[in-house]
Amino acid sequence: MDDIFEHTLLYDFYGELLSKHQREVYEDAVFNDLSLSEVAEVYGISRQGAHDLIKRVNRLLAGYEEKLHMVELFRKVEALAEEISGLAAGDVSKKALTEIKKRADQITGILG
Repeated sequence: MDDIFEHTLLYDFYGELLSKHQREVYEDAVFNDLSLSEVAEVYGISRQGAHDLIKRVNRLLAGYEEKLHMVELFRKVEALAEEISGLAAGDVSKKALTEIKKRADQITGILG
């Protein structure tokens, strides 16, 4: 999995556990693609300070996942939903097919 997708998942699940300052800096650097120099200028910190903060946030997010496993569970549910969809595409009764597809769509909708 590419890093930006991994960072996005971790941030989606655990971003609210960060301070407002950490969230703002991280979003600007990672998602808004500001350079370290630009982040430093915007927040009145050194370039090294911006770099250290981003690395610290990445460690925090990874630590939350290590303890809580929410992204891991998300991936399992996502895989199950894909399996259900695959089963629904097989040769089953129309009623069963409708119910399987309905539930798969619900899971997919919840996952976003």
